[in-house]
Amino acid sequence: MIWISQILRILELQKSVTTQILEVIKTTLLVLPSFVGPLLPFLLIIAGFFLNFKYNSSNEIIIFKQYFSVKRNILLFSIILFGISIFHFFNSEILSVNFYQKYKIQELEIRNNLKLGLPKLNEFHIEDEVSIFFKKQVDNKFYDVNAIIYKDGQFINSKEANIEIQNRNYNIIFYQGERVILNKFEKSKTIFDKFIYSIENDEIELLMYDKEHFNTIQLLNADNKEFYYQGHNRIYQYFLILAILIISFRVFFIYASKKNIFKYYILIFFGILLLQVINSYMIFLLNNNSFTLYYYYIINFLLIFAFSFKVFNLNENN
Repeated sequence: MIWISQILRILELQKSVTTQILEVIKTTLLVLPSFVGPLLPFLLIIAGFFLNFKYNSSNEIIIFKQYFSVKRNILLFSIILFGISIFHFFNSEILSVNFYQKYKIQELEIRNNLKLGLPKLNEFHIEDEVSIFFKKQVDNKFYDVNAIIYKDGQFINSKEANIEIQNRNYNIIFYQGERVILNKFEKSKTIFDKFIYSIENDEIELLMYDKEHFNTIQLLNADNKEFYYQGHNRIYQYFLILAILIISFRVFFIYASKKNIFKYYILIFFGILLLQVINSYMIFLLNNNSFTLYYYYIINFLLIFAFSFKVFNLNENN
């Protein structure tokens, strides 16, 4: 569902996007590793409950509780805990960061191509800088192009053209044509094989760099306080994942009626959600200088401890 929503977020559905839909789907796959971290606490609990429900329904959970407890298999559970922790660390610090950088660049290219490159009336306009008219468009290339560059009084006629985003610029590349310049400084006509007109856009650089582009160390060393506090949030999330991993083992071994299992599931699920909401609010307070990191860690760790204590003391007979 999250992946589909990401696709819809990129696409501008009021325009024809059929020629780029596969490119959009391929691009959004790059952002999926970034979703794993925030969703992992909930995924672990859901996995624990699904396994519990399966073995509870056939009463096999009783056998597991007798012969496969955490105490008796501490090595196995330690390996599982270590494996998931390493996967989460690798995904958060390396995989999602690298993939997100590629995703953001391609997203900007797709967004601008969808916005600028697939108009309904065989024409498009870029921020009152350029107007381009063409006869047909195939694979993001425009054919039989006429363009007006307002700033310099330029008129361009070319066989084909395309748009790309490079660094902080929109680059409009014209091929095999002629250019006429008519302004108070110059009056000329030239024939070219290739002509590039660039439009600098400061917003591109701002759009391309956000918290997801950096690992924890980079966030903690950032001058931007929002990034800095996000680094501390990443540290907290590692401790939360560790606690949820241990809790998920407890969830798996709950033996109770289906009614109580569902009740425990709801309570624990919304308990994790409440922890994340409180954490998000404290991050908000940190960014607004209404809180300190000392209280941030103290409150969060106390909440994790209280939540874990409550889960491990669930009464299975109720």
